[in-house]
This record gives sequence, structure tokens and C-alpha cells, in this order.
Amino acid sequence: METIIQKVNPEFFEDEELKKGCGILQSGGLVAFPTETVYGLGGDALSPEAAHRIYAAKGRPSDNPLIVHVADIDGVCDVARNISQEAWALAKAFWPGPLTMIFDKQEKVPLSTTGGLETVAVRMPVHPVAAALIRCSGIYIAAPSANISGRPSPTKAEHVIEDLNGRIEMILDGGQVGIGIESTILDMTDKIPVILRPGYITKEMLEEVIGEVKIDPAVTIEEFDRSIVAKAPGMKYRHYAPKGRLTIVEGRPEKVVERINALVHEKEEEHKKVAVIAAEESKADYRCREVYSIGSRKTEGSIAAGLYDILRKMDDIGAEYIFAESFAEDGMGQAIMNRMLKAAGYHRIRA
Repeated sequence: METIIQKVNPEFFEDEELKKGCGILQSGGLVAFPTETVYGLGGDALSPEAAHRIYAAKGRPSDNPLIVHVADIDGVCDVARNISQEAWALAKAFWPGPLTMIFDKQEKVPLSTTGGLETVAVRMPVHPVAAALIRCSGIYIAAPSANISGRPSPTKAEHVIEDLNGRIEMILDGGQVGIGIESTILDMTDKIPVILRPGYITKEMLEEVIGEVKIDPAVTIEEFDRSIVAKAPGMKYRHYAPKGRLTIVEGRPEKVVERINALVHEKEEEHKKVAVIAAEESKADYRCREVYSIGSRKTEGSIAAGLYDILRKMDDIGAEYIFAESFAEDGMGQAIMNRMLKAAGYHRIRA
């Protein structure tokens, strides 16, 4: 299959520029497109065949639910039911934006889209290209991240091309995305809403609107558990992983530097290709040929935005062993560490 790659300026574009992509979606094809979080791989959310094609293109397990992207509130009501007042309050506060909510599904939503569950994950993206694509195509778009399953999520069209060129019909190149990590997923089917995946919208932000919010134990587990019923993407499978062995090193900053430098020396003595991922403030402290800044600890947003690009960079340089600093696990830091630990296969040590 020849994949069409079309550039779109998110700040200045006409809906007419999306006509070809809309036609592909309407005919059951797949289109990768930018959102404010990461690039999504889109197909018709109400078509079982399109869902099967998404799973096949990504090599994604079919019990890993897809998120349904809608353009407006009418779309939410069309695919979901039993929507609480708390959910409407969150929608008013955070939609359109990087929040996914899980509801009981309407009959029309196929089980192939929901990973076999009677619930549906719904999101209303704020990115202008994503919103226009949903609106102009006239369909709801099921869209996981536009990458090969298990690989770091794509924050640039180049990442999508690397993984999916020749596997899908079209890639809309809207440049680098802003947030850089996937949406927060909140299960609204329980009496007390439960975070299934942390993201840009934090627990504290949610609780300011609706009061108590819980965090699913799967978010904070120390190892993968295949017995988990995956109510949301990324709950039971390894994700975001570079090809090399990633280790997260925790502890006091000076001890972390000391331990990582020792590990680097050990692996370089074995003639292994080694890399270090560090905060901007400490990158100069490492004695390694390949040291990469993931962003500043003063701005968690810069760390989130650079995370997946850095993980893909590890593959570009052929890193066999990667040692990374850890980050605070409160606020948005929880989302960052959630992704890093999954990328490391929960391999972390304390300095």
C-alpha cells in the first residue's frame, strides 16, 4: 500500500484540504492525524472492519480498547449512555481537551471498537486538525496512538511514517504536537470516578471540579499483570518501549548521578552502546558519550513533550543500555513516570 503524506498547517488550513482524508475514513480506510496529545490512527468508530484494520496496522491486541473521538456533545450522547452530572461538569471544564471519559456504550458502538467491553472511551480533541477531520468526515473516529503497538507514541509525523508508512492510506502531517503524552482516562461508570491512565489533566484538577477521584491500582503497580481487564488503553501491555534496556534510577540527585555514572562505566567497559536521559539541570554531571536532556524539572510540560521523542532517539543511536533519572510522581509527574516505567518494563533501581 502506498501511504499518502499530506502536510497541513494547524494554524492556517481550509476544510477542503482534509477532503481526501475524510473520503478515506468514510470508505473504511485509516488516516493518521495530529491531536494535542499525540498522533492518532483514525478509523470509523462504528465500523467493526475499520477497528480490525486499526488493530492489524498497529499489531495491537484486540482486547485493548480504542478511544472514540467526537466533535461535539451530540456525539457524546450518540455513542454513550448513563452520563452523570459529574461527567457533564468535567466536560464543561475540560472539553475539548486531553481528557477521555469512560461510559456505558450505546448499542451502535461495536464491541470490536471497545475491546469486547460494554463501555466506551470518549474524547473531544481540541487540536484544530483533529476537530475538523471529525466534523468534515461526519463520522466518529476511533483512534489509538499512530504507532506500532509497544513503541513510543508519535509526537511528530516522522514518527508515524517510521512505523506505519505502507500500512495505512494517509498521514496528515501537522508538525509536532503540543502536550506529548496521551490523554487522562477517567472511568465514570463507578460511583467514585477512577483514573485509569494519568495524563495532562491531573487528579487535583479533576477533584477541583467534582470532588473525590480515585486512582486505579493498575496505575501504580510495580510489574505487568496480564490478568487485568483492560478498561482503557495501556493498562495491561508494555508500551512506549525503546529497543534497548531502559533502567530508571531513583534516589537523591547526587546519588542518582553517582550510580548512573558507575553503571555507564560498567557497560562501556563491556563495549556496549550506552545513553543517559537526564533533566536539563543535571545533564552536565554525567560522564557518558550520549547524554540527552528530556526537559527542565521546573516545567513538567517540557519533560512530557520531549519524552517520546527522546525514547525514539535511543533507537536512532542504537542504544543497548539506557539509564534515566526519575521524576516526582505528583501532578503531571505521575503521568510522566507512568509512561517511563512502562517503557522500562518497570525496571528501576534505587541509588
